[in-house]
Amino acid sequence: MAGGGPVRDADGMAEPELVDVVVLGLGVGGEEVAGRLAEAGLTVVGVERNLVGGECPYWGCVPSKMMIRAANAIAEARRVDGLGGAAQVTPDWAQVAKRIRAEATDDWDDRVAVERFTGKGGRFVRGSGRIDGPGRVRVGDQVFQARHGIVLGTGTRPSVPPVDGLADTPYWTNREAIEVEELPGSLLVLGGGAIGLELAQVFARFGVRVTVVEALDRVLAVEEPESSEAAAAALRADGVEIHTGVKAARVEHGAAGFTLRGTGGEVFTAERLLVVTGRRAHLDELGLDTVGVDAGGRYLPVDDRLHVTEGIWAVGDVTGEGAFTHVAMYQASIVVADVLDHMRRSQGGADPSGTASVVGGAVGVASSLAATGSSGSAGSVPRADYRALPRVTFTDPEIGAVGLTEQQARDRGINVQVGFTRLSSSTRGWIHKTDEDGFIKLIADADQGVLIGATSAGPAGGEVLSGLVVAVHAAVPLSQLRHMIYAYPTFHRAISDALRNLGQ
Repeated sequence: MAGGGPVRDADGMAEPELVDVVVLGLGVGGEEVAGRLAEAGLTVVGVERNLVGGECPYWGCVPSKMMIRAANAIAEARRVDGLGGAAQVTPDWAQVAKRIRAEATDDWDDRVAVERFTGKGGRFVRGSGRIDGPGRVRVGDQVFQARHGIVLGTGTRPSVPPVDGLADTPYWTNREAIEVEELPGSLLVLGGGAIGLELAQVFARFGVRVTVVEALDRVLAVEEPESSEAAAAALRADGVEIHTGVKAARVEHGAAGFTLRGTGGEVFTAERLLVVTGRRAHLDELGLDTVGVDAGGRYLPVDDRLHVTEGIWAVGDVTGEGAFTHVAMYQASIVVADVLDHMRRSQGGADPSGTASVVGGAVGVASSLAATGSSGSAGSVPRADYRALPRVTFTDPEIGAVGLTEQQARDRGINVQVGFTRLSSSTRGWIHKTDEDGFIKLIADADQGVLIGATSAGPAGGEVLSGLVVAVHAAVPLSQLRHMIYAYPTFHRAISDALRNLGQ
């Protein structure tokens, strides 16, 4: 760079700067890819226009779970009655808001995250990047030519439905809900998915009058019907009104707050409106047309090594494989391995010594950085496999799920067996005084004799799920699962009851 600015040709156009890899978008997945490749000795440029780390640490996973932890503590204190005494609780949202600012987000400042990346040897550029032809990325008046590839980790944004009048109102998305310092007296939540239900329960437990409006016939519609029933019952017990099968027709806003009108004549009012009806990638901003990639979809299609096209990878929410941090991290490990493998192959094939000489970097890269594939062979690149994708809705009770639901399995023509048990029928459930909301549901392929899906709902639903994820991922035979020893008295012991009930 000359004189602090980009080098320009005779026509005044910026000359591209040669680097190894450019990562567009430093959310969870992009930051992981960029950081690990920089540590491996590549010259890596990471581009981010918002905050390094993305949605999860600032407006998603981390601060929302702080909110949930606080709300659950309030609810648990209220359960002392009948168990071991009496308790009175006075909710104080100011403590929660302060913790989110001080401990989770640094008041929405990403300086620590930027320094974490640059400390690994990466180069950070703040701005909106755009592909400008094969291997080329433009960020403002800077142009980079990537020798070994471009990685897209640009994430998603809230997908706001085209409801008449909505766009002209000060509605909330998850960001405003996370940042709120003073709670409203009432809240309308448009959308009954995981995010909507988690936030609805939190605010209700802090004294907000909450109404959830969902267009489909049940909340948590992507999960088992029993999960929908459990979540709805729990929220109603916290005072939340839930209205399903209601399609929004119009939103109005005035001095008194929001009015939402349904297509069937329904009318709902509240001081604030939270819109959580899904998310989508904004592909049209990425310059994909300059490399022959269609930008017209909701997400960016990738293969099982996260390739978009030759020399371009994608990672995280932009791929449409589940808007979960654990998916982004999983994909990041594959992308890192594949980029390094691509470099080795471009420099003459396999490296039997176990190291790879990196163009643009002075260090040798251990073959372990390229990960170990499912075959266990050194230097092989794993393929993405989402059969055992875990997901948890952090309501109280928690609802964890993995693999296929019963309906999804039947739609695929699988010979399905279902095993079901209520958590309250287990000893630990009885001791804990769980109600009828908690359960274990197993989905088995009767022909193959393995689990292909499972749901664990209860006080530790997400934790109990871990064993079920292993069973689905490793295709553990049902005969082995039935002959396991399950610790007593635990919540996970209910899995053995559900196994006994398979096919009954």
